[in-house]
Amino acid sequence: MQIVFAASECVPFAKTGGLADVVGALPAELTQLGHRVTVYLPLYRGVLEKLNKPKTAIPSLTIPFPFYNRFVRIVDGGLREGVQFYFVDCPELFDREGLYGTQAGDYPDNAERFGLFARAVLEASKQLGVPDVFHVHDWQAAMLPVLLRTTYYFDPVLRKIPCVLTVHNAGYQGWFPPKTTEQLLLPWDVFTMDKLEHFDTFNFLKGGIVYSDAITTVSPTYAKEIQTEEFGFGLESMFQRRAADLHGILNGVDTSAWNPATDALIAAHYSARRLEGKKTCRRDLLHAYALDAVPETTPVVGIVSRLATQKGFDLIAAIADDLAQEEMVLLVLGSGETYYEKLFTELTEKFPDKIAVRIGYDNVLAHKIEAGSDMFLMPSRYEPCGLNQIYSLHYGTPPIVRATGGLEDTVQEWNAETRTGTGFKFKGLDPMDLLAALQRAFVAFQDTPGWQQLQRNGMAMDFRWKNPAKQYVAVYEEVARRRS
Repeated sequence: MQIVFAASECVPFAKTGGLADVVGALPAELTQLGHRVTVYLPLYRGVLEKLNKPKTAIPSLTIPFPFYNRFVRIVDGGLREGVQFYFVDCPELFDREGLYGTQAGDYPDNAERFGLFARAVLEASKQLGVPDVFHVHDWQAAMLPVLLRTTYYFDPVLRKIPCVLTVHNAGYQGWFPPKTTEQLLLPWDVFTMDKLEHFDTFNFLKGGIVYSDAITTVSPTYAKEIQTEEFGFGLESMFQRRAADLHGILNGVDTSAWNPATDALIAAHYSARRLEGKKTCRRDLLHAYALDAVPETTPVVGIVSRLATQKGFDLIAAIADDLAQEEMVLLVLGSGETYYEKLFTELTEKFPDKIAVRIGYDNVLAHKIEAGSDMFLMPSRYEPCGLNQIYSLHYGTPPIVRATGGLEDTVQEWNAETRTGTGFKFKGLDPMDLLAALQRAFVAFQDTPGWQQLQRNGMAMDFRWKNPAKQYVAVYEEVARRRS
């Protein structure tokens, strides 16, 4: 099959979250299965320097708006691991400091930016290769299926091409004023409750849900959760309506970048057969946080995360004093909401021998935490898939997670009697349930043979992209049959 991806992020070009990792890895795996894949991305500031002498694929595309036209160049990003990359170049919209906004907030013209992006992908595909299926990601590309089934409905080249939408996080939807309908040259009959209108806003993601042939999410449990009021963020009824076309496909991970046997960023290599190197990584991590005196019997708990309520940091804050009384060390790396940055900085000052925090993101330190921690904490309120708990399993660092989304799907509760399971889970949002899960982990850590079996159980799990890629192909083939 010929598959066209449209997304706002992709490693190594632009990243703010897990979306970029998926778009960076899944197309390459699809090519390994014999398919031809093209990826379209906006040409953000700084992307050109990551390209090797790029050529112009299309000098100019005319993208109409009500009272003016914008003119877009398509840049040929070349082949990477068999995947063809193209970039939508519109400097006045994409040559900016951030992808979606600045610290002051989202860019006010994001509807125009990503509406233009969707239309440019459709127009460029007519010249550079009409696919068998479009695969779009999150609200930033969700206007493509809307345009495909409205403005382009009578286009003889595109009208029978199906479209699959992947929702990486239903909490981000792309809300804009009603006048966006006219701005994007769409008919007003799309601005209704059963289509794009959502509490008197123009909702990009809702449009994608309505007009895509199939919807996927990034884990089976999250596919169920977004059909509930708690996790649907106001779109639960739309997901329920499309339940027959909704597929939960667990994300894979890039094991070439995250592998303790080959990771160039950690102090020593190790594997499930030879775990000795993990002790060296532990000492290296403690040294990086200036906690060299921590005894070997004291468990080291690692966190790499955005510091936000969504990630469960309110639960950690609620038990911080109790946690500090336990025989453990908590090492945190992340940035985010000012409240939590300040709170954890204060906790470091209050419990300097128990809690250490680095504000910001450091890729090297993130690898060191995965390899050097004894256990990894992810108490997210919701987590569509999550990657760090999967990295932790690969690194023999049993995760402690809330049973939600991809965390529920990837972590099995440890049973000391049967020696089965890969980590520790808690349900609900009671902070004391989180504390109880941590205490279960601390007890298990003292049983060295049992703990090593727990580590090996996790390291034996297979989260490579091969199986998810096959599931995506099955969805592509299904929607293509329906449109044929």
